[in-house]
Amino acid sequence: METAHGRQQAAPGAFAAFARFVLCGGGVGLASSFAVAALSSWLPWALANAVITVASTLLATELHARFTFGAGGRATWRQHVQSAGSATAAYAVTCVAMVVLQLLVAAPGAVLEQVVYLSASALAGLARFAVLRLVVFARGRSQAAATVRATPPAVAGTVRATPPVAVSHAAVPAGPAALCHAA
Repeated sequence: METAHGRQQAAPGAFAAFARFVLCGGGVGLASSFAVAALSSWLPWALANAVITVASTLLATELHARFTFGAGGRATWRQHVQSAGSATAAYAVTCVAMVVLQLLVAAPGAVLEQVVYLSASALAGLARFAVLRLVVFARGRSQAAATVRATPPAVAGTVRATPPVAVSHAAVPAGPAALCHAA
């Protein structure tokens, strides 16, 4: 896959990115919930969930690269792999939720299964947003850190031949507070 380095757009702020994440990821997730329900009539539920999770993760990662986080192009292989890691965790959350439902309710109806599945997906989606924003599609931090490491230190009494490194504002936040930071 091609890299998006040459066509990066300005990254949207946290609230705009979250709204786009809900639109793209939520739309794919909602469609996935119906696809899992339909596919589970032919396959075991866990297998149907795995198949749909793989397909929806590929689609959602592309949408997030192009639209949600303003990467400006197709997702890279690295972004797909990192996104797959967070999707694996989301898959585990939905599977655990459904197993717990089966343990608590002998014969849950389709509506209750959908409510539990979508609730677990929503909780996993919040965590996934944080991972995608702060790790997978984060820009500036890694580039600024690489530039800082590549700049030789000034020796006392010498004139610095390289200009000082400008660290972008996007390189500053880290941790949970970065979610509220408008990039």
